[in-house]
This record gives sequence, structure tokens and C-alpha cells, in this order.
Amino acid sequence: MNLLLLIILFPLLCTLVAVGRGSQVSRLSFAASLIPLALTLVAIGSFVPDASTQFLVDYPWIENFGIRFKLGMDGISMMLVLLTNLLIPIIILASSKHQYKNPGAFYALIFFMQAGLLLVFTALDAFLFYVGWEAALIPIYFICAVWGGENRIKVNLKFFVYTIAGSLIMLIAIIYLHLQTPDNSYDIQSFYALNLPANIQGWIFGAFFLAFAIKMPVFPFHTWQPDTYTEAPSAGTMLLSGIMLKMGIYGAIRWLVPVAPLGFADWGQTALILSIIGIVYASIIAFTQKDIKRLIAYSSIAHVGLIAAGVFVWNVQGVQGAMIQMLNHGINVVGMFFVLDIIIRRLNTRQIESMGGLAKIAPALAICFLIILLGAIALPLTNGFIGEFLLLLGVYNYNIWYSAIAGLTIILGAVYMLRMYQQVMLGQLSELTKAFTDIDATEKAVLGVICALVIVIGVYPQPLLHISEASVSNLIEQVNQKILVK
Repeated sequence: MNLLLLIILFPLLCTLVAVGRGSQVSRLSFAASLIPLALTLVAIGSFVPDASTQFLVDYPWIENFGIRFKLGMDGISMMLVLLTNLLIPIIILASSKHQYKNPGAFYALIFFMQAGLLLVFTALDAFLFYVGWEAALIPIYFICAVWGGENRIKVNLKFFVYTIAGSLIMLIAIIYLHLQTPDNSYDIQSFYALNLPANIQGWIFGAFFLAFAIKMPVFPFHTWQPDTYTEAPSAGTMLLSGIMLKMGIYGAIRWLVPVAPLGFADWGQTALILSIIGIVYASIIAFTQKDIKRLIAYSSIAHVGLIAAGVFVWNVQGVQGAMIQMLNHGINVVGMFFVLDIIIRRLNTRQIESMGGLAKIAPALAICFLIILLGAIALPLTNGFIGEFLLLLGVYNYNIWYSAIAGLTIILGAVYMLRMYQQVMLGQLSELTKAFTDIDATEKAVLGVICALVIVIGVYPQPLLHISEASVSNLIEQVNQKILVK
């Protein structure tokens, strides 16, 4: 069987197996989640880091409508497949500390979402891409609605309305593009080959951008995010922030800019400005947060704004920075939310002012928290540094003033993140925090893996950059040629 097909089908099999399992389902799910990761590492080992599409899967699906089950991986897809299959075992292991009602259904939904995400990152047929896009949304909706916080129904409805509205507009654009293809196809290369007028491409750009901007999210389409992150269960927050928002960034790189290059030429700067506004806006709002989970939610908006800016400057440095920073942001934000989960679970509060002095009685947690935090604020020799350096370099090569404003995400982020660390981990113990206990073996395993990734990728990021380099350069060149011709 094709390796890529096996990577996608295995989580679907796990979905069926997990349903109805008893108290041991978390252990079985963790063991099962390691299989797609192992298969991904095998795929990376045999992957040729050029611009070609490899591990191709191509079967007729709904032939009367030109729909094929077509999948493949180049360097861009490979990075997102690695991100997904790396983080899912970490998230499942982190979730094992919770006693969820009906755990079989909970872990089955995670596996179903994993399959949907992998479909999005490897689909070479636009209809199949849309199926994966919606398939990834359904399980996270139920995860948040069933196992979320007190206001989960109201918050989840807002999240669902936002995302489904953007998705339906994108579907209209996909159908329109399909009708313009001479071969009655949804194939991505057929979409790339279309030569539509600039004004039509502008509408196509807007339709795709709306769907992707909501998912990232980019200002001003971000308002669903802080509430959803706060009310979602810890695993749901990790899935949303660590992997799901990368669907929007990936979609912009793979579908938005190459399918509508003339629309991008007209409207790309507007998208870039919105991304930069989001960086400053979210950073300022983060300063005012007293809820520790909301603070990290706004921090995520700021960092994703910089990643989006790197995409919309559309040069090698910016897009390469976006590729590696998607992986690094996923690792760091999952680590941050897991640390918060440990603290909130023990203290039963999210209020920063109620915390303090935890480093005195939980030194292992304090060290792990600090390493992950330093990666999040892009300290040199941590994983966040190379990504944010390339992103800022890409924006600088586009416009020096834009880069100066975008660089505020690092400065402001360092201030509010270190201040948060000081308030939570340092200072005097309170009546609430003096009974706090340090991390146990499972928590050490999760945080140990994340801290190792922060350091290893920070010290030697070249192998990861090499995976996507040729594909990124080739895609940028294709788009730029179309823009120059016009």
C-alpha cells in the first residue's frame, strides 16, 4: 500500500477502534498515535527534497463531476504532515491526565480530526481539499461542545458560524474555478493553469482569503479565537492552536496565492497590512489579560500574524520562515498550553494574580516552562529564533517599515511573557499555591520531549529548512512569472 495512503487511513482505523473502549483507551490511543509518526519518519527518510510531488495517490472518485481521490506530498506538505503526526501523540499523552466522560468518543474524535488535517495537507484535488477542510472542523466542534467549559455552547456556536461561513464562500470559489477548467477538473494543476482576468482573480483571492484568514485567524477575523481557546478543553485548545490554525496558513501558500496570482498582486499588500495590524493589536491586548489562558491565546494571534505576514510578502525568506515557524509555533504553543493545564488543574484558577512562587516548590515545572517560554519569544538557540528571523528578514526585504512594526511581536512578546512568568513562577507563595506539587512522570515525559525539540531545532534547524526549500522556491517562481507576464 502507498505510504501516504497508509498514513491517512491509519487514524481513521483508530477512530473505529477507540469508540467504545474503556478506561485503557488513553494508553491504547497514545500507542496507536505513534504509528503515523513512525510512518512519517519513514517517509522523510525516503523523501527527495526537490520540488516534485512524491508518494502520489490518484484514484477516480466521482468521475462524472471530475473529482478524483488525489493525494501527494512535496516539501511543503511534508512539513505539515510532520507537524500533525508529531503533535497528536503529545496531545494524547497530555490528555491522559484528565478523566473525560466517554473517553472512547473523545479520542476517536481526535483521530478523525487527524485524518481530516492530513487530507487537507496532502490533497491535490480541490474538492478533496474541501472535504478534508470540513472533516477537520466537525470533530473539534464536538470536542469543544461536549468537553468544554461553562460557556462552551455559546462560544462554540460563534466559532462554528465563523468557520462554516468562510468555508462556504471558499466552496463557491472552488466550484467556479472547476467550471472554468477545460478538462472538467478539480485538479490543483488545472487550477494553477487557469488564466482568468485580474478582476475575477481578485474575487477568487477574496473568497479563499476569507476562509483562510478566519482559520488562522488574521485581524479582524480573530474574534472567535480567544473565547474558543479559553472554553475548549486542554486537548481542544492544543489541537486548535498547534495544528488547526496551520490549515489557513498552508491554504494561503498552496491554494490562495498560486491559484489567484493577479488577485494576490492587487490585494496581497492589504492582507499583509491586516496581518501586521493583528501583530500589534494582539500584543497590546495580551498586556491587559489577567486570565493566563487568554493571554497565551492573544500571544498566538500575534505570532500567527507574523507568520501570515511572511507568506504575503511572498519571497523565499518569508515563506521559508513561515514553513519552519508553523512547526515551531505548534511545538511551543502546545507546550505552553500544557503547562497552563498543569497549573490550572492543580490550582483550579486561571487568574494570574492568584498565582506566585511556584518555582520554589515545583522546580522541574519552572525549568520546563522557562525553556518553552524562551522558544516562544524567539531567544537565539531556541526553535522560535530561526523562524522569526527568516520571517522578519522576508518582511524587511519587502518593506523596511513593515518589518519594524512586525518586529514588535518579539519585543512586546518578550515583555508580557516574561512578566507573566515572573508573576506565576516567582515571588511569594500564597495560601492557594503553597500546596502545589511538581510535575509527575507523565508530565515530565511530555514536557521533556517538547523542551528537547525547542533546543534541538534551535541549535540545528537546517534539516527541516532543507525539506521545504526547493518546493517553496519553485512555487514562488511560478507565481512571480505569472505576475510579471501581466
